[in-house]
Amino acid sequence: MKKKSRFLRYSVQDKTFLIAGYTLLGLFVAAIIVPMLYIIVASFMDPVVLQNKGITFDFSKWTLTAYQRVLSNHQIWIGFKNAVVYSLVFTVLSVAVTVLAAYPMSRTDFKGRKFFNVIFVITMFFGGGLIPTYLLISNLGLLNSMWAVILPGIFNVWNMIVARTYFRSIPGELREAAVVDGANDVLFFFKVLLPVCTPVLAVLAIWQFVGMWNSYFDAMIYLDDAAKQPLQLVLRSILIQNQPESGMISDMQSTAQRAQLAELLKYATIIISSLPLLVMYPFFQKYFDGGIMVGSIKG
Repeated sequence: MKKKSRFLRYSVQDKTFLIAGYTLLGLFVAAIIVPMLYIIVASFMDPVVLQNKGITFDFSKWTLTAYQRVLSNHQIWIGFKNAVVYSLVFTVLSVAVTVLAAYPMSRTDFKGRKFFNVIFVITMFFGGGLIPTYLLISNLGLLNSMWAVILPGIFNVWNMIVARTYFRSIPGELREAAVVDGANDVLFFFKVLLPVCTPVLAVLAIWQFVGMWNSYFDAMIYLDDAAKQPLQLVLRSILIQNQPESGMISDMQSTAQRAQLAELLKYATIIISSLPLLVMYPFFQKYFDGGIMVGSIKG
């Protein structure tokens, strides 16, 4: 006698709930995948065919023109290099500052813990605003430098709370054993605690890297030199202002041809700018689920 499937053993209400849930999940996934597939295919299309006929899977109508023009543009590579440097430096410094603040806040014997906790939480709801921040950056002499982009957002209170909660989930016996072996707080933090906190460190790192990689507003406000601008500002000029670099379309004679190629360059630029995140995420995925769940729920 064959066993009934698990789904058949559910009640009518459970079946209805599961079907509705999977349907909504499928629609949500489709809403993400369909635009991505459209952008990928459109980036390979001949601009004339794309404008007149739309998407086609006739490979004879595909071309690498957009990628050739984007990758041959000097400003794209400068922006890409700056974005990588800014994101890596910001991630390292931000994670370091976050865990150094989270560790004492996770200790119940830390005097003043409640006071500092209130101060941190207040900053989550109230800020100085753009003008005071700009004046501060200007008075510190950081305008038109990479530090104007990196330093203002280097400490994130929410990330500190996640790390603090994760530290609290570490058994207290681990610290007691380290103290018995003669380790002080500094030695325990760097030699014992951090090695067992790899999941939350990976989560914080990918959050901060993605946040900086996608950020453009601070760079737009504080950076004037094109040689220091990240890739996101180049993307903004192409995607929002519809102003690709002149070298990408300078050989086009008619206005219509320039408009068609500019539209194609948008798709290719999106793909190129997204590749680092798509390549990086699989290496962090094994840490991501455990780190975000433990750090956010326990405590």
